This record gives sequence, structure tokens and C-alpha cells, in this order.
Amino acid sequence: MKKQISTNQAPGAIGPYSQAIEIDNLVFLSGQLPIVTETNEFPSEDIVDQTKCSLENVKAILEEVGLGLEHVIKTTVYLADIAEFAKMNDVYASYFSAPYPARSAFEVANLPKGAKVEIEVVAVKSL
Repeated sequence: MKKQISTNQAPGAIGPYSQAIEIDNLVFLSGQLPIVTETNEFPSEDIVDQTKCSLENVKAILEEVGLGLEHVIKTTVYLADIAEFAKMNDVYASYFSAPYPARSAFEVANLPKGAKVEIEVVAVKSL
């Protein structure tokens, strides 16, 4: 059965979608923008700060269902500028450990609200 996951520890959806959906042993998180929950703003215009914020939002949603980043099996990283890949990757590497999740990362034309990064993940409940 499909179950909606929601927490006020991460920004709410800005459209007709869920923060996450749990089905069977999997949790699918919608893309997380670098929005600080308390201010509803970006932490800064810096890709490092924005990547940290997106990943903190991912962590908050996972924690709502008792999971952590070690449960993530797949990520997709959307970047406004692929030239900032190395900076994003350094932050990303500080959040995950081996065995690392499978990942796709690519540049997109635009992201909502003018963000520099958006990160979505799929997690598995039992490892």
C-alpha cells in the first residue's frame, strides 16, 4: 500500500506532490530544493551551502520514517551549472559513505525558484 510521508522538518511541497512516498520496502523522496524550513529561503547563493541544505532536507524526511542516509540506494542530482559539479560532489561525499548510492547528476536548464541544486533519492527500509 502506498503511504504519504510528510514532515515539518523539511520544506513543504510547492505543488501537487508529496515530500515522499513509501511503498513496500522503498521510500521515494521528491527532489529537495535548498530551502531552509524556518525562513523558506535559500541559505545563500553558494552551491556548497545549497547542497548541504538540500541534503539536510533529505535527511529530515528520511528521519520521519526512521531511516538515515545509509538507507539511500539511488540519488539524482540536478544542477543549474555543471561547472559547479566538483563543489557539489565534495559536499555530497561528506554525507554518504561506502558503499555509495547509485547516482545520476546532470545540468538542467532551470530549477524551481532559481535554485542551483535539487536532490532526489530512493531509500530502502531494510538493508
